[in-house]
Amino acid sequence: MMYNKNTGELTVPDITMYEMIKRLAQNHPFSAAYEYLGATGTYSELLDGIDRFAKSFAACGVRAGDIVTICMPNTPEAVFAIYALNKIGAAANVIHPLSAQTEIRNCVNSAGSRVLAVVDMCVEKIRGIIDETKLEKVVVISPADSMPALLKAAYRLKTKKVRLPEDARFINLKEFVSAGEKADLPVTQASPDLPAVILHSGGTTGTPKEIVLTNRGFNSLGTQALIVLKDVGVNDRVLAILPVFHAFGLGVCVHVTFCLGACSVLIPRFEAAKFTKLMKKHKPSMVFGVPTLYEALINAPGSEKLDLSGLKYLVSGGDSLSETLEKRLNNYLERTGAGIKVIQGYGLTESLGAVCLATGDGYKPGSIGKPLPGNRFCVVKPGTCEVLPANTDGEICVNGPTLMAGYRNNEKETKEALVRHPDGRVWLHTGDIGAIDADGCIFYRMRLKRLIISSGYNVYPQHIEKIIEQHRAVAKCTVIGVPHPYKVEVAKAYIVLKEGYAPGDEIRYSIREHCRKNLAKYSVPCEFEFRQTIPQTLLGKTDFNALRQEHLAGLANGENRKNGKNIKEIGKKEEKERPGNSGVQDADTCA
Repeated sequence: MMYNKNTGELTVPDITMYEMIKRLAQNHPFSAAYEYLGATGTYSELLDGIDRFAKSFAACGVRAGDIVTICMPNTPEAVFAIYALNKIGAAANVIHPLSAQTEIRNCVNSAGSRVLAVVDMCVEKIRGIIDETKLEKVVVISPADSMPALLKAAYRLKTKKVRLPEDARFINLKEFVSAGEKADLPVTQASPDLPAVILHSGGTTGTPKEIVLTNRGFNSLGTQALIVLKDVGVNDRVLAILPVFHAFGLGVCVHVTFCLGACSVLIPRFEAAKFTKLMKKHKPSMVFGVPTLYEALINAPGSEKLDLSGLKYLVSGGDSLSETLEKRLNNYLERTGAGIKVIQGYGLTESLGAVCLATGDGYKPGSIGKPLPGNRFCVVKPGTCEVLPANTDGEICVNGPTLMAGYRNNEKETKEALVRHPDGRVWLHTGDIGAIDADGCIFYRMRLKRLIISSGYNVYPQHIEKIIEQHRAVAKCTVIGVPHPYKVEVAKAYIVLKEGYAPGDEIRYSIREHCRKNLAKYSVPCEFEFRQTIPQTLLGKTDFNALRQEHLAGLANGENRKNGKNIKEIGKKEEKERPGNSGVQDADTCA
């Protein structure tokens, strides 16, 4: 029995992530495990690829307990690398390929990584910071490496070849794999409670954190899926739009999919404009996405002609789904023959991306569902452990086996996020406001923290403020989230300049370039407004609400665009400049 309803306890095998999928894959070795741009790999081939990478990492000197950084989009090599490290007892520090050069350097140094696996588009970034790190090997991997032959040839013709630096520390995939052919695979006894993956988020305060996730957490999520998604298995296909550096992407679109025995359709560069073609081509049984993606789907040309009768689940997470969009989506699903309704889910990186799902008796319009098996929810008075009665808004707290081990090297933040309540259990204080009704359904209201969610990506105002205030001309910066017709929210920066500097296009451009250099593209503010002062409350704190109301009033009067030039013009310029996208389309631009 995997789940005891009487005690609420979930039974999970004491094994690693790798051992979990290997055990389950033995039942269907020749069924499809993944598909990548037309190339399909079976579960047997998946395990072979993992073994090959494990030996290669061992040849690079990686041992149990090490942390290796992975900076890759959704490719088979990214998946091989994560599970290979898990097999030899090392942890994968997974970061966004669109991270700024300084962010990559800081992530590598904080983890103490000696080995980095990186997509070729980031080579110049790594060349510029490698001497500031302890990196001994940089494995450069191209998105073309696993493409079918014809597509690979076309890609090579259209894409400028990336030349590796004349530096022995940089090696390509062929050299990496070749080095491992003669290596012995270390025999390890990895504990299910040791770190398996490190993902990055802002925690409960907005300052970027390293979130340590365990084997037990991933396998608990897989076990929960085996219980809840009973009608999904071999021959089903999951559209892996969300990237592997995202908890939802790695936890659900990859690990859960493998635990179910389904096929993960890896999308290395998602383009919202091509969503309809992806749905028509792959005919997925399950799609996991953020609300902005579904907005793009129902508005896309040709979407009404899709036959979605084979769709079993359409899950929305990563941001709140408005009632209006929920109704539009459900009407769209009915028109296209799906016979299902959109399901809301809820989770955080700190809880591995999914802790509740609105399936079965957990489905109510506007609800994010009921806890997955083994999870518990309560709502407390913010800042306390005082549990509030049903239908009362408060801070959402979660207890369960998928919770993080903590924030790496940050005991203070860990203790603030993971709190032992009077019931003796450790609860994650999410920083989100919501309520639980008498039937146990959970309703999300709003964010307690200042987190901005833009197209499902977390954007942290305090981090942006810190970066902008490092600019030579800036005395003070405040960042808020402002409405956007497609992304839901984007960052807007209010800046007070130092004495001797005057507002103007030149200084605005300089600050924007400073942001582009030091922030991930999706974190760069879409507007920069210069002010003499920042409004304050009677208590002397920054009055964020006043700024927000000013912005909304400016929108009504058509005045806001004059401060940051035209948002669409900025976005179009960035769209032309960017070399490619390895995550959710439009998450890194203003347009």
